[in-house]
Amino acid sequence: MRTRLLSVFLLLMMLASLPWPGFSVQAQADEAQKAEQLLARLTPEERVGQLFLVTFDGTQIEPDSPIFDLIYNYHVGGVVLTSSNNNFIAEPDTVAGAFELVSALQDVEWQRSLDSEAEARTYIPLWVGIAQEGGGPPNDEIYSGLTRLPDQMAIGATWNPMLANESGQVMGRELSALGFNMYLGLSLDVLSNPNPSISADLSTRVFGGDPYWVGEMGRAFIAGMRNGSAGRMTLMVKHFPGRGSTDRPTELEVATVRRSLEDLKNTELAPFFAVTGSAPAPENTADGLLVSHIRYQGFQGNIRATTRPISFDQQALGQILSLPQLATWRQNGGIIVSDDLGTPAVRRFYDPGQQGFSARLVARDAFLAGNDLLYLGNIQSSDMLDNYTTVLRVLDFFSQKYREDPAFAQRVDESVRRLLTLKYRLYPNFSLSLVRPDLNLDEQITRSNELTFEVARQSASLLSPSRAELSTVLPEPPGQREYIVFINDTQTYRQCSECPEQFILPPNSLQNSVLALYGPQTGALVTPSNLSSHSLDELALYLNNDPAADQLGNNLRRANWIVFSILDLTEGRAQEQTFRRFFEERQSLLLNKRVVLFSFGAPYYLDATDISNLSAYYGMYSESAPFIEVAARLLFQEITPIGASPVSIPGLGYDLISAMAPNPNQVIPLLLDLPVPTEAPTDEPTPEATAEPVIRTGESIAIRTGVILDHNGRPVPDGTVVRFTLTQGESGLGQQIETTTSQGTARATFRLDQAGMVEIRATSEPAIVSDVILLNVTSEGGTVLVITPTPEPTATPEPTPIVTPEPVVRENPLMSEGYPNIFGWVLVMLVLVGGTGTAYWLFVQILDARWAIRWAMLILLGGLATYNYLIFELPGAIAWLNGRGLAAFLQAVILGQIFGFAAGWAWRSFATGAHKPQAEK
Repeated sequence: MRTRLLSVFLLLMMLASLPWPGFSVQAQADEAQKAEQLLARLTPEERVGQLFLVTFDGTQIEPDSPIFDLIYNYHVGGVVLTSSNNNFIAEPDTVAGAFELVSALQDVEWQRSLDSEAEARTYIPLWVGIAQEGGGPPNDEIYSGLTRLPDQMAIGATWNPMLANESGQVMGRELSALGFNMYLGLSLDVLSNPNPSISADLSTRVFGGDPYWVGEMGRAFIAGMRNGSAGRMTLMVKHFPGRGSTDRPTELEVATVRRSLEDLKNTELAPFFAVTGSAPAPENTADGLLVSHIRYQGFQGNIRATTRPISFDQQALGQILSLPQLATWRQNGGIIVSDDLGTPAVRRFYDPGQQGFSARLVARDAFLAGNDLLYLGNIQSSDMLDNYTTVLRVLDFFSQKYREDPAFAQRVDESVRRLLTLKYRLYPNFSLSLVRPDLNLDEQITRSNELTFEVARQSASLLSPSRAELSTVLPEPPGQREYIVFINDTQTYRQCSECPEQFILPPNSLQNSVLALYGPQTGALVTPSNLSSHSLDELALYLNNDPAADQLGNNLRRANWIVFSILDLTEGRAQEQTFRRFFEERQSLLLNKRVVLFSFGAPYYLDATDISNLSAYYGMYSESAPFIEVAARLLFQEITPIGASPVSIPGLGYDLISAMAPNPNQVIPLLLDLPVPTEAPTDEPTPEATAEPVIRTGESIAIRTGVILDHNGRPVPDGTVVRFTLTQGESGLGQQIETTTSQGTARATFRLDQAGMVEIRATSEPAIVSDVILLNVTSEGGTVLVITPTPEPTATPEPTPIVTPEPVVRENPLMSEGYPNIFGWVLVMLVLVGGTGTAYWLFVQILDARWAIRWAMLILLGGLATYNYLIFELPGAIAWLNGRGLAAFLQAVILGQIFGFAAGWAWRSFATGAHKPQAEK
């Protein structure tokens, strides 16, 4: 009887473990239904609280603290941690302190639910958000203790989505290990016209200036974050609908951009489309859009009409969100988040005369404009004492309006329903064990520089002169006896107001890297006494004839090489003025000296005059230690720069759109696929034939190009226009098909209605030379000849082609959405059955058949139980999986079999009395 019961139980476990068609972990829990059920149990105050992201000062969470009150009594939806609010402490305790703070915030919400009456008990996990953009201060929030990932522009300069994906994986893994579950750091702004003279300069915070590539990098980064965080991160992208063309910092003043909706669709909105309605898969899709405070002039086509800030303009924001690419995404649960409502820009817009600022009015307008989640930030009404009391007043105002205004209440319920559904996607069950991270931080935070070094190596760009000219200008690296003066752009930062001040780019960082790589201990290519480092501030003293800088003057006169390390030369900055004064006032000092500049910030700060003073100009795009090391290796010509600027550089005449156009010095490859059968047309081209194809009249043929390269040697962006031309030999009649590229190639299909010679070519301006396909078409079949002409070179030298790795991140074929698919399930079952069968074979040699079967069935049951435990995401399952793929399932199954073996041993021992002492027997 016991054996039969075991058999029935095993059958049920086996059926439960199957990956049924259309059945996934995400689909098991109907998030929308759960959200609806939970919404029905919430009070108006609890519903209103879910609409808000709040901030607080410091790191203390005591029962009498403001943040405790907002979570415990007002049920706010989430908290955003920032360095400016002193939420992080100094190193070496920065990471541990952040982990403890995030855990403490979730504990308050959990405690609130435990203290509630049983019938009103509800626990809703907090969103704990951070805008960790990458690149270090000032764009990060946590400055030390985590892997120092590169700036987005450095990733963009590699033109390699695989590196964007890997960077996202590291970011997702480390932030989720700290307990963060909302990411606010990914910018999809398009820097199409960089202008260093304006104060709104985004610098290296963007992937680049081409909408297509910004979207591709964004997709890859999002997929990496989902993988790295094991699906436990809500991903917001900013600054929707795009602030790349703004003329002032949107945090300080509401910017006005002259753009129509059509213009926005072609440029600024394109990357946001790429990660919403046009995303190829759920793993590439953003969860929400962070709406910036930008006004648009000519939005409806009338150049004299200007919108309100889009975050407060219900009509304009609604019109954008109704676009097909966003409407579908919105229907599938995408949320809209307001940018910080407590910025000076918002205050100046609502209270230009400083007569009185009402946070309640601001929050109401932002909500009614279409935002689901309101980021209040450090907001303070004119009649309130502080941020805390202002937030309380806003919450009370919303709760009162909810009770009095049915239309407003309906609008609140719609947003809360979306927000709860999204939280259920993160956590199928709302329990503290799922929300609170319990992993060893050292296992998840590797602080490895390998990925960052690879980004630095692939992004480093020779901006001037050309590669061919460099060997003439700098034929040799610095010699052992030559003197090198390093001049560095020094900026400082603090992790918190009480934390010690530190350098972003230490004054002697490049010199130290040179000594580590080429000093007396590593080849002796340089002499330490022939190196000296100084700051731009010290250079300013020298230009002002200050005696304190006399040593710098002596070193400059002695120098053979002057090497600048620059972070930011924004117009008007003191360091920018010092840099230009040096070349204007000390030209005689530069005779017979080699001047090299490494830009560790954006590459477009210098004008043509500045660049003419340089022997070599390199774009590095980020300033962490791996980028400094790559700069040292470039200086000594150990490595070749292979990156290319992802933004235009006016001072060089480098126009990104022109650089990404097809290279005219190439022959566009043409390939002929087999004829398309007329009786069974298909959208997919037939694979290439191994024998010569037969071409008959009345058939259709599919033509495709090979990969078309741009001026940087990389595939042209999707959407590049290609024209295929078919010409009939004798009649001279022709057909022309215009299409666009996808992944660098284009396709066209022609119908052959007449017999005779046919010639097919392709052009993609300015590339006008292609292979020529000649067809002799007859009713019985014809011949094919492909001719590759030799193009006449243009005056522009052809860059060395660089093969970009395949941008598609391939998932394990045995996995789907982080869990085994049917093939993975079969493999797990084979391992399980194999182990069970082996155990049975061994047992039957030494035991009777009945006990051998029982013991083997317990081993099988143990393996199935642990597998299903992971599949149903029971407590601790996510921590065990942690993005490790199929190996985590196989290890768990084997561990479960071991438990089953132990259970079988215990059962038999008790059944046979083997556990009793000999005397008792």
